[in-house]
Amino acid sequence: MSSKGGRTMSTGSRLILTQELHASLRKHLFPGDGKEAAAILVCNRYDGTRLKLLAKKLILVPYQECKSRTIDFISWPGSYLEKAIDTAEEKSMSIILVHSHPGGFLAFSDMDDASDVQTMASLFQGVNTIHGSAIMIPDGNMRARFYREGKYSENVELVTVAGDNIHYWWDGLAEPRPPAMAFTSGMTDTFNKLTAAVIGVSGTGSIVAEQVARLGFGEIILIDHDHIEKKNLNRILNSTLEDAMVCRPKVDMFAEVIKRIRGGDIARPIHNTIFSREAVLAAANADIIFCCVDTYHARMIADRIASAFLIPLLDVGVKIPTHVDPDDGRKITDVTGRIDYVKPGGSTLSDRHVYTPELIYRENLSAKDYEDQVGRGYITGVQEEAPSVITLNMRAASACVSEFIARCFPFREYPNKRFARTMFSLSGAEEDYIDESEIEKALNPRLAVGCEEPLLGIPELGGK
Repeated sequence: MSSKGGRTMSTGSRLILTQELHASLRKHLFPGDGKEAAAILVCNRYDGTRLKLLAKKLILVPYQECKSRTIDFISWPGSYLEKAIDTAEEKSMSIILVHSHPGGFLAFSDMDDASDVQTMASLFQGVNTIHGSAIMIPDGNMRARFYREGKYSENVELVTVAGDNIHYWWDGLAEPRPPAMAFTSGMTDTFNKLTAAVIGVSGTGSIVAEQVARLGFGEIILIDHDHIEKKNLNRILNSTLEDAMVCRPKVDMFAEVIKRIRGGDIARPIHNTIFSREAVLAAANADIIFCCVDTYHARMIADRIASAFLIPLLDVGVKIPTHVDPDDGRKITDVTGRIDYVKPGGSTLSDRHVYTPELIYRENLSAKDYEDQVGRGYITGVQEEAPSVITLNMRAASACVSEFIARCFPFREYPNKRFARTMFSLSGAEEDYIDESEIEKALNPRLAVGCEEPLLGIPELGGK
């Protein structure tokens, strides 16, 4: 919250950092001597339903080059402002000046206010866009604010780091406090301030949407291009025969359900394919993406959105592989589910080979081929128009949303990084996990690029 002309306003804005960048920033700001230190974040922006500042680059101000460093004061050379301006100028990026408060004071001081008056004027002369400042205390907690045209400041409502654990540092708290306990009303209060995007509102997606609605998310973006058919009724929650008879869009049906549960305009239905610019930019507003699709191409799009806009991603999939027994004919080999948690800056779905260029090519080439459809359905090798898989979908969708809860409100006996991927087998009564450190990570050129054109690096998504 901030004040402008006596009027209080809430911006709903976000400053988002990757776990790796935040760790580097924290290490530099607290070298162990108890004195203030400084650094600069250069950010891309997304000005959707709320402003998002996406930390892209980190410039460290060397301790020895500072004119003065004490427990509550720092003076550093203006040449680093010039360096930041040079970095930001070409793409009109935002510059956030960060310094530490070693004593743990979780607010901007009068001295910080006076400093911003001078430095923001220089930044706006260099790059005429939104800029800001931020503070960090020893536990890593941050506060930030931004300036428009240098005239007034607005506090950033949320600074967040989506790593192995997801951290939310909200504006307005006078002192740091631990996150609420999982599964309490405090958790509901936190979710009420967040936006979830559910991509694919069908088998697993409708179950995920049901959960996030009842968990209290403040906004729920529903993305699906398809409509309800009679064959869907055995696995899409809340769908009815009447919906199928009129071919009602899945997102419209579920948006109405959420309104009946919660009232107001919590749900935002996007009746379009995720391959559309409209859907991509809608999903970019989210604080968490749940990917509940059944194609490699759609997973690639979700993966790229998560990288470009620094959004944590949960991808869920189920499969019932079969084989032919010489004596008994076709039989079930296994009944499986998979949940991948992708943190911004971590290994992507591409790194994990959830999709590959070859798989996408084959999928596009064989989209209308019967054998391909049989191979990619719920039950491989079997043509089922209405597979009865709601129990399997329930199991996977519950694990997917529970994984998000565990990231925000840690409750497991083991560190969250051990659960980058969860795989379960109902046939073998087994559950296996893959540690984030076990996955080879490639360089990600799309990390924190925001709306840079072409959007997501895909010319087909069009320009403005």
